[in-house]
Amino acid sequence: MHQGRGEGEDLHPIPDGLAAYGPVIVEDGRQFEIAALRQSKADEAVVHFSGIADRNTAESLKGQRLYVPRTALPATEAGEFYYADLVGLKAEDRSGKFLGTVCGVHNFGAGDVIEIEFSSGSTEFIAFSDANVPVVDIAAGRIVIELPPDAEEGEGEQ
Repeated sequence: MHQGRGEGEDLHPIPDGLAAYGPVIVEDGRQFEIAALRQSKADEAVVHFSGIADRNTAESLKGQRLYVPRTALPATEAGEFYYADLVGLKAEDRSGKFLGTVCGVHNFGAGDVIEIEFSSGSTEFIAFSDANVPVVDIAAGRIVIELPPDAEEGEGEQ
């Protein structure tokens, strides 16, 4: 069974696990050391960064995405992938015919889905399962997809 690890997924519970990754990088490229963490009532991380002493500067960081170096992330198991590794891969059928490109991986609550942008420009969501995506070859930059019988190549959602 394929399993994705994606944006917003709890790899560690907040707040303890966040500090385990080491320094974090903010969207604008600045890097910060985490000095203290706590969990808010809304299940969000409240972070105090070293070197940020003034409230206005701290408030300017509110809502920003935090990134960690790839090397800080845990290794994936067999059949497990980070979403970022899948986006941009070529999507081919079993014969090797190019169908399109993986343009997104999502989880709307019922499991991971791969979004394929076909050569025609249309897109379609395909459940990320062994049956629908029998081959994931990140090193070769490709996946093999089995289109559902009722789907025709390039006739997905726009």
